[in-house]
Amino acid sequence: MAALCEITTAAIIDGGGLGWLTPPGRAVLERYFNGLLLVPETRFFVVRDESGQIQGCAQLLRPSRNNEAQAQTAQIRGYFVAPYMRGRGLGFVLADAVIAAARAMGCRVLNCEVPETQSSALAMFRSLGFEHWGTHPYYARSHEGTIKGLFMTKILDRVGAAARHKKPTEKESSVATTDAKPNRHLTLYPAIDLKDGACVRLRRGEMDDATVYSDNPAAQALEFAHAGCSRLHVVDLNGAFAGRSANGAAVEAIIAATDLPVQLGGGIRDMAGITRWLEAGLDRVILGSVAVKNPELVREACKAFPGRIVAGIDARQGRVATEGWAEVSELNARDLALRMQDVGVAAVIFTEITRDGMLEGLDLEQTADLARRLSIPVIASGGVGSAQHLRDFRQVAQDVPGLEGVIVGRALYDGRVSLAEALSILEGV
Repeated sequence: MAALCEITTAAIIDGGGLGWLTPPGRAVLERYFNGLLLVPETRFFVVRDESGQIQGCAQLLRPSRNNEAQAQTAQIRGYFVAPYMRGRGLGFVLADAVIAAARAMGCRVLNCEVPETQSSALAMFRSLGFEHWGTHPYYARSHEGTIKGLFMTKILDRVGAAARHKKPTEKESSVATTDAKPNRHLTLYPAIDLKDGACVRLRRGEMDDATVYSDNPAAQALEFAHAGCSRLHVVDLNGAFAGRSANGAAVEAIIAATDLPVQLGGGIRDMAGITRWLEAGLDRVILGSVAVKNPELVREACKAFPGRIVAGIDARQGRVATEGWAEVSELNARDLALRMQDVGVAAVIFTEITRDGMLEGLDLEQTADLARRLSIPVIASGGVGSAQHLRDFRQVAQDVPGLEGVIVGRALYDGRVSLAEALSILEGV
């Protein structure tokens, strides 16, 4: 009980939990949890770390029902993991246990309510197949005022994971099943890498090994938009090496040329630069080197611009590279990703540098492992050289919900993959 009260207090201090703005004290919490265990319609779950210490909890509520449909519905309540333990996969373990219990109870619909401020929880529930169907504008109070709440729901499969992984018999194989996974919508991010005002591509991140594809980046952006792309990925290569934006005019021209959401990385390393670009019309800013050297700045930016800060994690064989890939640190890419999730980034872009521009395929194993450990989306980058590489990515993404999209550069410019084919494979366009 002491551990349970401790993590609940930490969750309340972190931003509210169980309806409390400030911790009510140990005695009140003990009465709350002891009373909760006596409610027959509620099941209570805890998740523990490797040492056996409780680090999170959740409730599964079976509300009063007046008809058959209501009898098949359950609600997740009081779900949280201790703030200092987030990013270690405990949230997924807890959610899986609750979902399995709801299935075992015969439920077909599982609902949950998530405050808009809990971006990591929202990303996790979405990755688990929950859909957002409504928003309450005055869901909860915070010290700053009221916050919205998102209503989410998931239709549960009739069979559990064990049955889904059972090898089908010959008869079963010949019959269509409703448990087949639907194709996911994945995002194609065509890359526009800027060097000296031109659109180029590097090999393995080497500035001296660049191929110029266009001296008009804005026209290139417009071409991507006309082809049906939904987003653009832009990198200021000079800025990444210099530590400050160096292709500002080209970026501004890209923003002006199309209405597509644009994310930009390279040389943005202070709040002034972040603010400038977001106010100039960028959808998201990518922070790379500064994520390693100044994580507090990333935290500040995420708080000031929620949902608009992305961490760019570039690695050589798992070790994080910075300063335009010119320096390699001792920091593990996985550890940095977990830290960035904790400070509130909206997504992670992962690039294995040794594959970038080499057209030999993505590092799917390393990228998928990262996506499994995070509750925020992961965007793959580095190495796409054929349509088959995109099909391979889609196949992995079917089983790894955290994979959200892929960045493609040289393969599009060289014509190894047509835009139409890439969009068809990933987005169904």
